[in-house]
Amino acid sequence: MSSPHLQTYNERAKKHANKAAKALLEIMEEKQSNLSVSVDVTKSKDFFDIIEAVGPHVCLIKTHIDVLEDFDATVIDRLRELSEKHKFLIFEDRKFADIGSTVVLQYSKGIYKIADWAHITNAHAVPGPSIITGLASIGIPKDRGLILLAEMSSKGALTTGSYTEDAVRMARARRDFVIGFIAQHRMEGIGASDTDNIAGEDFLVLAPGVGLDANRDAMGQQYRTPEQVVFESGCDVIIVGRGIYGKGENVDAREVLKQAQRYQAAGWEAYKKRVQRT
Repeated sequence: MSSPHLQTYNERAKKHANKAAKALLEIMEEKQSNLSVSVDVTKSKDFFDIIEAVGPHVCLIKTHIDVLEDFDATVIDRLRELSEKHKFLIFEDRKFADIGSTVVLQYSKGIYKIADWAHITNAHAVPGPSIITGLASIGIPKDRGLILLAEMSSKGALTTGSYTEDAVRMARARRDFVIGFIAQHRMEGIGASDTDNIAGEDFLVLAPGVGLDANRDAMGQQYRTPEQVVFESGCDVIIVGRGIYGKGENVDAREVLKQAQRYQAAGWEAYKKRVQRT
């Protein structure tokens, strides 16, 4: 059997037990899109203007809901409506990093109640397996999926070596809930021992730091092209933010649409090239 990333998204969807992972892969195949747009803006009008423009062209909308300065419950209602209208999943980039009992509250309570509306969220591996246990106790009954941060795209990131290996080992022990990684390349087999059963291991890899026009910014973010990320490194989803909507203020919907289509096409071409080489 070929490596999972050399199979089509549809073929992989049939083998995933986690409903969030299965739904994401099916949407990617149906919409011919492996594009996730990271909507990191502070005003709800800009937030929704961007989502309305890119919605038909993405598989996933990534949010940092806590940066919205005018957040209220209607934001979630409208976000869920747009998710259904345009058929994309919602990924709240919360990066949980606390002990199990605390993340249970952060995930399910407070003003955001993330587990109620985010199909996917993510966490650091720093606290150890208890963070997965805590989040899973809330997420599994709601058919949610968890992404672990195994690698990051910023210059000088400490998510390397043994940290990455430990993150993968934690995921391997909870494949019912952990569906993949924020990473820069494939993770199958990383940190595996001789006794680990890695047959059929298929983690989704979501890659930030994707750009068609720049290779770095002033804050240390490093960018690679969709070709480098999807074809060369085997990642599954390209995450793009400012490359599509710029500063995210007074959004020009036509330009945002144009850029979203551009990244969608580039990501899909890289994917087709990858699966056709088998």
